[in-house]
Parts: sequence; structure tokens; C-alpha cells
Amino acid sequence: MAFHRQRPNQRQQNSQQRKKRTCRFCDNKEFYVDYKNEKKLQRFVSEQGRIIPKRITGTCAKHQRMLVIAIKRARHMALLPFVADAVK
Repeated sequence: MAFHRQRPNQRQQNSQQRKKRTCRFCDNKEFYVDYKNEKKLQRFVSEQGRIIPKRITGTCAKHQRMLVIAIKRARHMALLPFVADAVK
């Protein structure tokens, strides 16, 4: 039983040590995520071509939705690849 009591305390200590990620777009006060900015969008796409979730990137829900739409538009306009070359 003592093992279970110590475990939540360890989780709380680890969560307190982690730094809360802030949204990059909110920090820079950007209102619009531009689909033509390939370099910025590339940060939010994995090596395989998948969109990285907001819990990993730290973007807020509002900007994550805008980011997903921008990435999909850039893919459709052939600015970003749908799949990486290594996966093909």
C-alpha cells in the first residue's frame, strides 16, 4: 500500500519541475497562421509528414486549429509534402 501512496507524490514533483509550454503564436501576437510560410509550418510537421499534436508543440487550441488548416492548404498547394521521401 505504501508504494501507491508515494507514486502520486512523484508525479506531482515531476509535473512541478516541467515548464509550461506557451503558444508561440500568442507570444508573438500573431492573429493569422499563413499557409505560405513553409519554414514556420515545417516545425509543426513530423519527419514522416504528420501534424504534431498541440500537447507536444504547446500551441493553444485556437492556433492549433488555424495551424492544421494552414498545413492542409500548404499541402494542397504543393508547398508541403503529404508524405516524406523516406516513407515512400
